[in-house]
Amino acid sequence: MKQYSILSAAVTAVLYSQASVAAVINGQVIDNKNQPISNADVHVHGKAHAVKTDEQGRFSIDVDNQGQLHISKNNFIDKRISINDQDQSLVVKLTATSVETVVVYASALHKSSLEMISPVNVLAGDELKNKSKPTLGETLKGLPGINASYFGPVASSPIIRGLDGPRVKITQNGLDSSDASRIGPDHATSNDSLGAEQIEVLRGPATLLYGSGAIGGVVNVVDNRIPTDNIESLTGAAQYSHDTVSNANTYSAKLETGHNNFNFHFDGTKRTGDDYQTPRFELPEEAHEDEGEHEDEHEIANSVENTFIDSHTVNFGTSFVGDHFTLGVSYGRIDTDYGIPAHEHHDHDHADDEEQDHEDENHEEIVFARVEQDRWQGLMSYALHNNWIENITLRAGYTDYQHVEIENGIIGTTFSNETIETRLTVEHKLAQWHGMLGYHYSDSDFSATGEEAFTPASNTTSHAVFILEERQFGDLTVELGGRLEDYTLDSATIKTEHSHGHDEHDEHLDHEEQLSAYNESFTNLSLSAGAIWYYNEGHSIALSVSHSERAPLSAELLSNGVHIATGTYELGLGYHIEDGEIHFEADDIKQETATNLDLSFRRFIGDFGYSVNFFYNDIENFYYQQNTGLVFDEKVGLEHAEDGHEGDLPVYQFVSKDAVLYGVEFDIHYQLSPATMVKVFGDSTTAKLAHNEGNLPRIPANKLGSELQHSVSDWQFAFTASHYFTQSDIAAYETNTSNYTLFDISANYQLDIGTVDTQLYVNVENITDELGFVHSSFIKEKAPLPGRNFSLGIRGYF
Repeated sequence: MKQYSILSAAVTAVLYSQASVAAVINGQVIDNKNQPISNADVHVHGKAHAVKTDEQGRFSIDVDNQGQLHISKNNFIDKRISINDQDQSLVVKLTATSVETVVVYASALHKSSLEMISPVNVLAGDELKNKSKPTLGETLKGLPGINASYFGPVASSPIIRGLDGPRVKITQNGLDSSDASRIGPDHATSNDSLGAEQIEVLRGPATLLYGSGAIGGVVNVVDNRIPTDNIESLTGAAQYSHDTVSNANTYSAKLETGHNNFNFHFDGTKRTGDDYQTPRFELPEEAHEDEGEHEDEHEIANSVENTFIDSHTVNFGTSFVGDHFTLGVSYGRIDTDYGIPAHEHHDHDHADDEEQDHEDENHEEIVFARVEQDRWQGLMSYALHNNWIENITLRAGYTDYQHVEIENGIIGTTFSNETIETRLTVEHKLAQWHGMLGYHYSDSDFSATGEEAFTPASNTTSHAVFILEERQFGDLTVELGGRLEDYTLDSATIKTEHSHGHDEHDEHLDHEEQLSAYNESFTNLSLSAGAIWYYNEGHSIALSVSHSERAPLSAELLSNGVHIATGTYELGLGYHIEDGEIHFEADDIKQETATNLDLSFRRFIGDFGYSVNFFYNDIENFYYQQNTGLVFDEKVGLEHAEDGHEGDLPVYQFVSKDAVLYGVEFDIHYQLSPATMVKVFGDSTTAKLAHNEGNLPRIPANKLGSELQHSVSDWQFAFTASHYFTQSDIAAYETNTSNYTLFDISANYQLDIGTVDTQLYVNVENITDELGFVHSSFIKEKAPLPGRNFSLGIRGYF
């Protein structure tokens, strides 16, 4: 009992020894011309409590201890002001900037986009609404350093600095999206940009909070499903748009309300579209058994078949938000059907059949994916009356995801993923350090069933602790981070052998039924250090270095089978090929280890600004898919490509080799006048295997673009030109991808209908109807980018 009393006294001392009498801070926010700034956000750093300034820039906020006020407003540089019980009145002066500043929720330490040490891009507000596409990849691909995998317009994931798949973590409000988009380019992400408040793209040290797999970066989709601020009245929004290139119609709506600290949220989206149109292009020739057969016949197309979409999403959320305590829960449902382009069903029968119809010989089946997802998220947060521990937050999520591939009305393959995830964080101050300590748990049950389930069922569990600390030394801010993760991969059904052949009577022999179990644990250690120096007002230099370790996903390690969408036969790291036979031997799998260096130069004051980032990423044991030069036939098995037949599948195997990726990305802008701004942006990535072994496959082409923004009365115009250079740094069995230039224009008209703030808009994409192929796409020759598209729509806010 005595020990319990001592423990209770110790806990009480920690939580309340630093508490002080509540006080009220009054103040005013002004600009450099001493004019009041209205509607600026003012909140106590680390607390949920926040207020906005009135028309005279004045505010009044309750504080309960010494701390820091964070004042922010779009188009102004954020400011943090230290406060104490003696402060009763403050005057805060903000400096204007032509760069939009927003708080980056994934930063964990409430930093704005201008305060981040690591490079960050944020799409928010009207810019996000104007650039939203059905996929994250297409929405973000215009940002410096970001491209898209492009498996048609409805399955396109972000590529960050040449890295994609499992190296780019996609999260929803800080928790993993838990879909199947990380294991195959044909799997669409389950995040909807139309319902997002903002989309954040992070690189560098801040990504350590989200998992060892975030070597490339983190894409965090922020929405308001669980309201974290009290909503005082009924608000909402609605939007309708029509795209001519695919005859697509999109409807979306959002409603929010609140009363007595209880808040409610609803949003929903419906999207339908047909196959999309393209400029005329020549379909690639398929291999023929007899050389010279049909050599002069080329099929011309002006659309990509099987690229339709029929999608419905709905999200509900509610929360209680007090001065110190927040509790909330949300539920989301996705039902989406979308076509899988460039699919051909391979019936590997090479018996001579002169009577086979030409139509049947080239028949392409109707194959589409049906995605269903139920997602629950919970949030509990408590801001303490204490100077040491500022905030304790618990986030939890449960996701039940299913992706079914349907061939001519018959279910072919089903991918399922059931995930439980929790993230507990403690924001604190110790001496002069401000930081976050956390625990992260994830359990994922993945299964694939059907004829073309190329990845076996597996269970992946991880436990991790992480820490992120920062300290200011005058104009210099230093940030240190670390993460220790225990990662376990368990699968009960591994094919240990897979061979095919014929006996002397040409009878088919198949020896692929030997099964075994696989269980392996990895310990991943990741460390980071960075600093940002504000050497002059509105100017900074940031430098960061990180060391990250990543264990392979089940798809990278255990794949063995036909991947229907990419038209390949896939093998994982755990297999090797000997004398045409496939054997499983995963005894010495080494973790992928990346050492990344980032150097950034930024100016964000006045009319002229820029952000230039240089990066160098040295990766040991880099996992990637390599074309083996072999093809797969269901009757014969593996054989060399030159001995293959029509319809044979190329064999791609995950291998582990050292690699180096480096490059530059930049965004420069100049405010020509209050109504006119010009931007120049671009990126370049070089990705090579070490020891002069060649280039990595499917690395995006370099890009260079410019955007002109102009406002006239209630009109806002934007004209964008993006040039994608020829990609000739290619891997074995790849082909060059030609350059192309895309021109886009948008026009928005602002009008008020009663109390409804309304926007009418017209966007014209690919004005010149340019034919463009995406080098990073598995199906680049069969699915070029869409042709000229007119998008017309209306948005309303109340």
